Amino acid sequence: MTEIAPNVHITMTDARRAAMRLCAHACCAELDQALERLAPVPAHDVLRTPQTGLVMLQGRIGGDGGPFNLGEASASRATIRLAGGEIGFAYHLGRDLAKATAAAVLDALWQDDSRRQAVEAALRPVAERLAAEADRTARRTAATRVNFFTMVRGDD
Repeated sequence: MTEIAPNVHITMTDARRAAMRLCAHACCAELDQALERLAPVPAHDVLRTPQTGLVMLQGRIGGDGGPFNLGEASASRATIRLAGGEIGFAYHLGRDLAKATAAAVLDALWQDDSRRQAVEAALRPVAERLAAEADRTARRTAATRVNFFTMVRGDD
């Protein structure tokens, strides 16, 4: 288990998922900057050549009803192995093969115990940007909030 805040523990799977979420929401330039902060990045073997394909998107009727096929979206994937044996995976919406490769390298580096904190620190600017965007969206939404109330007539 890893500790993200005092007395708050999460599993390694959840921590890896959080790091990969940041990679998924980052742009390619942000991932490249993260890799520059981690230099020198060890050599890696390409296990699965970065590829672009299609994935089927599913929706649900009413949000929680029966599933239906909404359509297809482009997706890119990459798989690499570091010299130490760590295998990194990445799947991203879109056709950016460089982004998928960079995210796979970051995933493999995150799995190395000696580099995990450095990878999380290198991804911190992405987390801060996402938090700022979420805050901005929440403030804009709150500004349009309508409070409904019932007026009681005096002739009950």
